[in-house]
Amino acid sequence: MAETKSGIQISKKAFLQAVAIIFALMLAAGILTRLVPAGQYARMEVDGRQVIDAESYAVTARPDYPVWRWFTAPFEVFAAEGSATVIGVIAFIVLVGIAFAVMDKSGILRYVVHSIVRKFGAKKYVLLLVLTFFFMALGGFFGILEEAVPLVPIIIALCLSLGWDTLTGLGVSILATNVGFSTAVFNYFTIGTAQRLAGLPLFSGWGPRIVLFVIVYAILATFLVRYAKKVERKPETSPVYKEDQAERAKFGTFELDAATANNPRMKTAAIFMGVFFVLILASSMIFSLVESLSDLAMPVSGLFFVIGGVGAALIAGIGKKAGKAVWDGFLGIAPAIPLLMMAASVRHIIASGGILDTLLHSASSIFSGTSPFVSALIIYGMTLVLELFVTSGSAKALLIVPILMPLADLVGVNRQIAVSAYTFGDGFSNLVYPTNALLLIALSLTVVPYHKWIKWVLRLWPWIILVTVAFLAVAVAIDYGPF
Repeated sequence: MAETKSGIQISKKAFLQAVAIIFALMLAAGILTRLVPAGQYARMEVDGRQVIDAESYAVTARPDYPVWRWFTAPFEVFAAEGSATVIGVIAFIVLVGIAFAVMDKSGILRYVVHSIVRKFGAKKYVLLLVLTFFFMALGGFFGILEEAVPLVPIIIALCLSLGWDTLTGLGVSILATNVGFSTAVFNYFTIGTAQRLAGLPLFSGWGPRIVLFVIVYAILATFLVRYAKKVERKPETSPVYKEDQAERAKFGTFELDAATANNPRMKTAAIFMGVFFVLILASSMIFSLVESLSDLAMPVSGLFFVIGGVGAALIAGIGKKAGKAVWDGFLGIAPAIPLLMMAASVRHIIASGGILDTLLHSASSIFSGTSPFVSALIIYGMTLVLELFVTSGSAKALLIVPILMPLADLVGVNRQIAVSAYTFGDGFSNLVYPTNALLLIALSLTVVPYHKWIKWVLRLWPWIILVTVAFLAVAVAIDYGPF
């Protein structure tokens, strides 16, 4: 019998499905560059940041952007604006994949999950609720999102061991973080950046946002508990039941032999790994509060994860198996690299074709003659659409907030409401669109194909959208401010 490879292994089927979806988006972006007139806004410097002059849009000559460059765009992103981000994301997932494989091979991951199950197994739904709140708080209060990815494999292993499935693990971890990020209370990357560009006091209006945060937490917790209980009663009802079989065999039972369970090296290794996980979270919180350090959040988190994971494995006694585990980890995560390159190329194609500003200008013209509530919904929808091409919350804010705010003033939309609508549109789409690096990274660390993820998560989004739309309606009614 062949030895099971360590770490995450992306299936051929899941890879090909993701390639097909993103390739279709690349073609759609390329076709748009031929159909939509080119145009451009002037940029200006405000507080050290480049923002758009909302009154400066002008039609321009169509750039010479041949069809063949649609297909070289995934490689061109390494030399384009924002290339450092693309390179950083790729390096991050490779480091996480390798570190997780080494931990898996050493048995330290199995030991840690076994210890948690032994301690909290009798109150596992309380544990689910606490973990869900913890991850939501990371996103909602500290703006942590991508930095939570290294914890995903461990939460999934924990959920499998408690009789649930991989989707439950993704829901408790990265989905909860994203939902918290989307209902941001104190999130510099979305609320903070947008409020500063809108001229609002930083983190003003936090009271109503806390109420929304609690309501959305209740919705998410109910969704996850009901789903987890269903899977526990009848595992074959899980959409990823077949995909989970290999992982369930690995983590489904945690009856460790006495020598392993009582091995002091394992305990020391677990403590060592835990220290570095705390460092990941602490550093991410610091980076979320200090703007000049925000670009370091992902590479530093990846470095800490590698040091903590590989160091723990060495302490646990992995020995000569470390080399093979590193190779298995790299090969397992490698298919995610071309997916990330292709995802980044969609925005590159739109920008190279000279139509990104045209799309913004066309969208802004829809506001004419609308009511404040309808205008707030248009901002929500505009941001959802733009997320396909510009996935960074801060980058999107710099693009559209300078355009949206004067328009919001003209139609009577409170600026605080406009910022909230922008935040909702930016956040909730992060784990839906296949052009988003966060989603590709998270799924790359699991056995879940994209189409099954979408089918599952879309059961939750209608409730979230309903609540956020209701929030905007109430905000318009009470003139949610300060202005």
